[in-house]
Amino acid sequence: MVVTRRLTRRNVVRGAAAVAAAAALARPALAQATARVAVIGGGFGGTACARALRRLDPKLQVTLIEPNRIFTACPLSNEVIAGLREFSAQQFSYDKVAADGIVVAAQAATKVDAAARTIGLADGSTLSYDRLVLAPGIEMRFDALSGYDEAASAKMPHAWTAGEQTLLLRRQLEAMDDGGVVVIAVPAAPLRCPPAPYERASLIAHYLKARKPRSKILVLDAKDNYSQQKLFEHAWAELYPGMIERIALSQGGRVTAVNPASNEIVTDFGNYTAAVANVIPPQRAGRIAAIAGAADRTGWCPIDPVTFASKLVPNIHVIGDAAIAGGIPKSASAAAAQGRACAAAIVGALAGKPPEPPRLDGACYNTVAPGYAFSLKGIYQPKDDLYAEAEVTTSPVEASREVRQREADEALAWFNAITGDAFG
Repeated sequence: MVVTRRLTRRNVVRGAAAVAAAAALARPALAQATARVAVIGGGFGGTACARALRRLDPKLQVTLIEPNRIFTACPLSNEVIAGLREFSAQQFSYDKVAADGIVVAAQAATKVDAAARTIGLADGSTLSYDRLVLAPGIEMRFDALSGYDEAASAKMPHAWTAGEQTLLLRRQLEAMDDGGVVVIAVPAAPLRCPPAPYERASLIAHYLKARKPRSKILVLDAKDNYSQQKLFEHAWAELYPGMIERIALSQGGRVTAVNPASNEIVTDFGNYTAAVANVIPPQRAGRIAAIAGAADRTGWCPIDPVTFASKLVPNIHVIGDAAIAGGIPKSASAAAAQGRACAAAIVGALAGKPPEPPRLDGACYNTVAPGYAFSLKGIYQPKDDLYAEAEVTTSPVEASREVRQREADEALAWFNAITGDAFG
């Protein structure tokens, strides 16, 4: 088994320092420049990129464009749904980002003119840039599932972007009668945080076991296999025997339509009526990526894996969930790593330096009960025009409760490190 470097606050800071040292030679060339770099999207990737740009060269004019004044984090939000964590613990302001000398524009980007290198904002103003980084995350494809649209999500929440949807699903679980069936509809890949639906099923099962023990969870899945499947199945058998049933793609688990009025979910082989329906629709890159011309027919953004430069639009880079990045998962950890590497590539390019292929650390923790977690950790690097796994390790399927507790502690430490690096 290959052991990779644990992602902690110390390693995050150390990694940023290494990037800064690698780009130190670029600083004299930039001393005469006042290059303007705009970053659209204030999630983990966008903030990591913006702050790394300022660390690498304080003379850069960096603007972070993000309409929300408060960021609500997706990692650990399944614990909010299960009543194990307060919603406020997921929320962060951009005050420390602005204190770095980054201009935080609390506006939505509505237009990108790549030829003129300008960005149109919702208030009618225009920003110019020399380089643009798109970190828009995902949006729901409300046109991809018959009967499911934005209005339907008020009855059948997806809770796949943290915020009001998270609280809505939590309230529905609290209001559900004991004995009700919770149905989770899982789309085919690619999707944000691939193992998260199964973590959600686990933590909802924990809530139901304590509060509504006659209730069940049904996972309708458009995939046959998923990340860390053996670990989840082992945990379910140990902690929640008989409570969670999963119907895979080959068993007829793909959801084809929904009826919000009756809470009915339709699959290839049968219909199901849910007391609580958590419908996660297919996804694509955030809308501004398509507006900028950086998304292809798949809805995602092809990039150069070394520089994160768009393959479709000049002077634009794409990072995080929106990018087509091969083997590196769509996750907060990956987005932050991409943000720092993209910043180094931009600083180097502005100084006329050739890019160096990055090696990106990633970590994904899944909590299936309080004090019980497991993980997947890896190092990813460019190969054949995409990212590939260079080193990957997962938690052992058979492990003591002490090991599971240690990983639960590591999961919280990881969350504190990555949010601290982005917003602290």
